[in-house]
Amino acid sequence: MNIGDAARATGLPAKTIRYYEDIGLVTPARDDNGYRRFNDNDLHKLGFIGRARSLGFTIEDCRALLALYQDKDRASADVKRIAQQHLELVDAKITELQAMRTTLGHLIESCAGDHRPDCPILADLAVAPGKEAS
Repeated sequence: MNIGDAARATGLPAKTIRYYEDIGLVTPARDDNGYRRFNDNDLHKLGFIGRARSLGFTIEDCRALLALYQDKDRASADVKRIAQQHLELVDAKITELQAMRTTLGHLIESCAGDHRPDCPILADLAVAPGKEAS
């Protein structure tokens, strides 16, 4: 299967597949003409990585998870540790996004949104970090 077929089969862009090859996550065979030839194992790895990336795991997390997946003597505690660390990062991002939403909501509510030039949104954006708006 060539890279176009692999891209269609996995839902990953060919450029992403090339990148994964460049960084050593997958190593497809090469035909005599130099074209990549993906087998079922390569497609499985690509699908695995694609799913992990869709959950927000980093490339290094994907590398570690893929190695653990392939290690039949793995301890599930190692997998759980990686997932738990990632969940903690996701929770921190959610907290940060909720704070951003609260601030934006307050600013939007404070803005009259009329013909006057006074705008608390712009005033807040113009304040240097750590300073109070006047």
